Amino acid sequence: MMSRKLEIQETQDGSNTLYLPDMDEHYHSVKGALTESRHIFIDMGLRHCEIRNPKVLEIGFGTGLNAFLTLLEAEETQRSVHYTTLELYPLDMDMIRQLGYPSEIDELHASWYYALHEAKWNGTVSVTPHFQLLKQQADYTAFPFSELYDVIYFDAFAPEKQPEMWSQELFDRLYAHTAPGGILTTYCAKGVVRRMLQSAGYQVERLAGPPGGKREILRAIRL
Repeated sequence: MMSRKLEIQETQDGSNTLYLPDMDEHYHSVKGALTESRHIFIDMGLRHCEIRNPKVLEIGFGTGLNAFLTLLEAEETQRSVHYTTLELYPLDMDMIRQLGYPSEIDELHASWYYALHEAKWNGTVSVTPHFQLLKQQADYTAFPFSELYDVIYFDAFAPEKQPEMWSQELFDRLYAHTAPGGILTTYCAKGVVRRMLQSAGYQVERLAGPPGGKREILRAIRL
């Protein structure tokens, strides 16, 4: 459980995010937490994957927002998703409830959102008929990957806040565990990140960022 102090802050689209004063860092864009997650990871990532039953890897479970949006997409499209997510510092349930994401997104299925957080760590759980979850409480920089993933959500804290998460060695490892045709999306469009992804072997595209948010994001594909 995370011991660092966290503050809930409202973002410009009305959805909440968490602020970590010790790092001076937010979990999501202050321009719109929900808008950002939908655009970068669902619209530009998952929906561009043609695999019927994709394996998704998320770097940074955090608030569970990306996982919840993916679960809802899986149920709506009836694509069976196996979702692996890495998080070293899980949040406590009081903080999760205070974020209020189900009321902003899909209150009818609020129980699914909380089930993501209540699911056991380090074991696969069937949260819904089309969504299997494997939460790993682990350090991404030392994680022993053993599978190939069709979609990767790279949602670590910003490079200037957590530089150890953004290295050539780690992008090389991710590339090695990306399935042919697999997709990686990230909010960070810095030139150094784009060049590392290219050096790893990905074909990298600059895409328009979320409405009202970042000007550009990156999508990387393993051909």
